[in-house]
Amino acid sequence: MLIKILVADDSASDRLIIKNALEEYCVLTACDGVEAMRMLEEDDGINLLILDLDMPKMDGFQVLKSLKGDERFRKLRTIILTASDEPENESKGLKLGAADYIRKPIHVSPLKARIDVHVALLRAEQALAQQPGVKMLDIDMLLDQLPVGAAITRSSAPKCYDEVFVRINSLYEQITGRTREELISSSLAKITHPDDLEEEMRNSRRLRAGEIKVYSMDKRYIKPDGSIVWVHSIVAPLTLANVQPGTYIRLDKDITNRKAVEEALHESERSKSVFLSHLPGLAYRCNYDRN
Repeated sequence: MLIKILVADDSASDRLIIKNALEEYCVLTACDGVEAMRMLEEDDGINLLILDLDMPKMDGFQVLKSLKGDERFRKLRTIILTASDEPENESKGLKLGAADYIRKPIHVSPLKARIDVHVALLRAEQALAQQPGVKMLDIDMLLDQLPVGAAITRSSAPKCYDEVFVRINSLYEQITGRTREELISSSLAKITHPDDLEEEMRNSRRLRAGEIKVYSMDKRYIKPDGSIVWVHSIVAPLTLANVQPGTYIRLDKDITNRKAVEEALHESERSKSVFLSHLPGLAYRCNYDRN
């Protein structure tokens, strides 16, 4: 499957960074929202839109509103670009239909990780759509071909937002540190870190209510030995004729190393801030001691 990605951003340098990072895909670029909408209308083969929210002529929010009201773009998946100090824009963008967000300044590794998982989901959805009579055996074969951890889950009860595992690929076993049998006898809530469970359940409620078509989040799994693994997780309904409602496909990419680097950088920044905050006092003490 050819994956075609449109990058809409008024920054030429950011467009170049993204295009180079995603060189294995077919990447098109637009310098503003007007050009992006024109390209989307002319090319119905675009699968994924990476959309900057702050653009001239037509900003990202206006683009999202236009896409949401047009049936032609029902299958288009949009990832928004936001500034790191604008969480309210992330929330607004997600409510308008965006599936995920990436914060600026752009870092290649997290960008690539998120796009790879979205692409894996797009390919899985297309493969399943081409086989209307697909059986669970076919789904097993599909999951094993994916380059990320993948699982099929199902709501454990009509009014319960926990999910039980139905199918798992080998990479998902590796990520969670559990065998297929252990996972099937467990549930999503039991292996999810308690601090991430509320967000997971909230997303699940919105997905089941039809408020969103897909959700993504960074979350932690707890392995049997108590260690933690961070993943970027994307979840979407599995809508097939012979699959019961409340069934989902879940794709996870291990981002533990990246999270460790981010934490080290944050800790360094915190230490630097503490040191700088003490400089005036240190200078005063040095002057006092000399006198």
